[in-house]
Amino acid sequence: MFSKTKALLLAAAISAPLAHAQFNFDVDGKPVQIHSFASQGFLASDQNNYLTTNTSQGSFSFTDFGANASLRLGDNLRIGAQLYDRDIGDLGKWHLQLDWAIGDYKIKDWLGLRGGVVKTTFGLHNDTQDVDFLSPFALLPQSIYPTDLRDALIRHRGGDVYGTVSLGRLGSLAYTGFAGLRSDSLYGGYIYLLHGVGIDMTTYGGLQYGGDLKWNTPLKGLLLGASRMNEDITGRGSFNLAALGGPPGSIPYEEHSLSDWANQLYGQYNVGELTMEAEYRRWFRYQDIFNNAFTVTTDTRTWYAATYYHISKRFTFGGYYSHFVADSGLPQHFPGNHLYDKVLSLRADLKSYWDVKVEGHFMDGNGGTGLPGGGLLYPDGFYPGNNPQGLKPTTTLLVVRTGFNLSDQQTSTLRTSREAEEPLAS
Repeated sequence: MFSKTKALLLAAAISAPLAHAQFNFDVDGKPVQIHSFASQGFLASDQNNYLTTNTSQGSFSFTDFGANASLRLGDNLRIGAQLYDRDIGDLGKWHLQLDWAIGDYKIKDWLGLRGGVVKTTFGLHNDTQDVDFLSPFALLPQSIYPTDLRDALIRHRGGDVYGTVSLGRLGSLAYTGFAGLRSDSLYGGYIYLLHGVGIDMTTYGGLQYGGDLKWNTPLKGLLLGASRMNEDITGRGSFNLAALGGPPGSIPYEEHSLSDWANQLYGQYNVGELTMEAEYRRWFRYQDIFNNAFTVTTDTRTWYAATYYHISKRFTFGGYYSHFVADSGLPQHFPGNHLYDKVLSLRADLKSYWDVKVEGHFMDGNGGTGLPGGGLLYPDGFYPGNNPQGLKPTTTLLVVRTGFNLSDQQTSTLRTSREAEEPLAS
């Protein structure tokens, strides 16, 4: 396992010297493209610790990097794969992941097939959220794209059918249908939350299927869309009896979903140097926990509205409001059932391959940490185990993040979600 120092040196060694070069080569006359990216962040908060890091004293424990390769075998067939790794406090812990590995065959504009380990097309940014240089923000709106719950939606092991259908004067429709297996990392936020109450998961995942529909409207720059996902999730592991005051030892533990689904609506409008976007998600979870001893329902409602403007070739200024309610069926005014985040951000593109972002977060609430006298809900950045003195109701957070990328998409301007629909290896 890498130390932090070694990881930073590796990220710098990979990114900085290579940033001016495009490492493409041929195999049997077929062009192979190799791309890479890396980012390093610093987080500091006034009181609560965030994302399992010691942000109240300032923390550099926010590092990720990835590399992908793609090969076109013909006009319609492409194969590719990406490796990804991260270390954010107690998340990731340098356990390398196969982020995606696909075979993609485009039969017609209106019909294509891809299979393998596939990025899940869901909303505006789900399938590109790991690639920091595509976003104007140091942290995407955490109500919809929580950093600690990255594995919940980002990929599936299965297949997609996709295509774009022209509607003539009414624009066009881009559709994706997907089905496969979700398999969460054991170093993600939900598994970490359960560990804090004596549950050690060994597997977590299951069937995941759904679809996404994007309408490129006749109004230039306006994109509207909707996504739907259903899941059948099972988690298995062990429960430490001492966590409830019992004798030393553990027993098998299982939880599984009875109904688990999400609906998402979104829109984006680009006009000149200005981009505005918004997304809304309802995630409903009805599940048996503690070996069928309890049945719980969580009805999570989240949304955000964001805007950013390219002040010049090198500078982008933006902000967003992110609204998270862990369970709409419980009192929303309790800090442990909501997180409202007001954000201002400035991005500087120092080179086409190197950017720096400075961002201020003004948070009200501490996510799904639960109600007084009640249990934990679903996490959104804050964890009781990392805040032994108790969570305060508000948090001010500074995020500084710098990123490098080596890609044929090197540019000083950001790509819109429409331009980023295909994986980076395309």
